Amino acid sequence: MRRIDISMHLRAGMAAFPGDPEFRSVPHRSLDRGDPYNVSALAFGSHAGTHLDPPRHFFAEGTPTDRLDLEAFNGPCVVVGVDAGQKEVGPADVARVPPDARRVLFRTANSERWRSSGEFFSDYVALTPGAADALVERHVRLVGIDSLSVEADATGKFPVHHRLLGAGVLILEGLELADAPPGPYELVCLPLRLHNGDGGPARAVLLPP
Repeated sequence: MRRIDISMHLRAGMAAFPGDPEFRSVPHRSLDRGDPYNVSALAFGSHAGTHLDPPRHFFAEGTPTDRLDLEAFNGPCVVVGVDAGQKEVGPADVARVPPDARRVLFRTANSERWRSSGEFFSDYVALTPGAADALVERHVRLVGIDSLSVEADATGKFPVHHRLLGAGVLILEGLELADAPPGPYELVCLPLRLHNGDGGPARAVLLPP
């Protein structure tokens, strides 16, 4: 069965959301230096690359990464294609989600931009608060998108995060969906088991039906 890796590479110089820690990898033991093996010291933020947002990300008493139900981000999902000319994902896009879908990934123009450049771009496509409300009404358990943030909010109030996470809807950000045509899949996603984590860098894979 063909597996589609929808995760970002963790590497030096990779895109990071403005203000977040940059990824660093420093050789700690090195064969080139005469050591018997290679070991690297890694430093990166809890929301580096492809990552899961748990409720703890925005709510002090919210569930952290290590206490989430694994079933919420593993199982049947649907990739929804958003027109390349669209600047945002709105309620009309949510209306095209199958009624029984509980895990939804939005494939936007962001994915092709990641393919051509690993640099952060501020004009990324994101969800509107109306789309967040529509997803909550549909009892979706997880929403994913191919940008480093599910919303583009200039006010700093983060209404989309608050509406989704406040309703228990998990968020999967930093996806690369250029090789995943719209349709049904099986999602396999395992965020790092960070104790009391406010985020979880993850490896995410899609299995076609």
